[in-house]
Amino acid sequence: MINVKELKFDEKGLIPAIVYNAVTKKILTLAYMNEESLNISLEKGLTCFFSRSRQKLWLKGETSGNYQHIVSVTADCDKDALAVAVIPDGPACHLGTESCFENPLFQSQEMTEFSYDGLFELIKGRKTNKKEGSYTTYLFEKGLDKILKKVGEECTEVVIAAKDKDKKETVYEIADLCYHVMVLMVEAGISIDDITKELASRHVIDHKVKQEKMASDNA
Repeated sequence: MINVKELKFDEKGLIPAIVYNAVTKKILTLAYMNEESLNISLEKGLTCFFSRSRQKLWLKGETSGNYQHIVSVTADCDKDALAVAVIPDGPACHLGTESCFENPLFQSQEMTEFSYDGLFELIKGRKTNKKEGSYTTYLFEKGLDKILKKVGEECTEVVIAAKDKDKKETVYEIADLCYHVMVLMVEAGISIDDITKELASRHVIDHKVKQEKMASDNA
């Protein structure tokens, strides 16, 4: 662990902070901190930045409620930039988007990696911009009952494959189930972030239960 005093702030007393989602790894924003805002961030466990335009400190989420709960803060090799992993309560951007980085400039078709976020965005696009011949668009056009029927069918197929102890088939059916659940999420207005926050809250609860059990066992 290094000390805040070891960091190299620029001539204006600032250091850039790249904030990213600790779970999805998606970059949320690039902001700046001075020593005071960094110390506040570490003390509160919430991101606090220095606004260069307003020349004042601002605690992210203080007005909007979209707080960013800090998981870790890491300095780069030169100690003049920070990577801040967070669990966000809501959008990072003042425009209401999850990330400030939403304007693609270039995307290699060959090098693009699969991501759940990417698949989710593709599914959302099939609902808002219908594509002829698309199975996803077909599901949205048929409506909630059809989507729920497919989710139920895929659940059953996962159970059958798992019961047969057929790993390859089970993986295949789980993938089908994940896709159809994402379609349901889009139809119901549920985001991946909503699920992430729910799972994160259960992790905290599970951790507390384990601590209580250990305390009870040692009593």
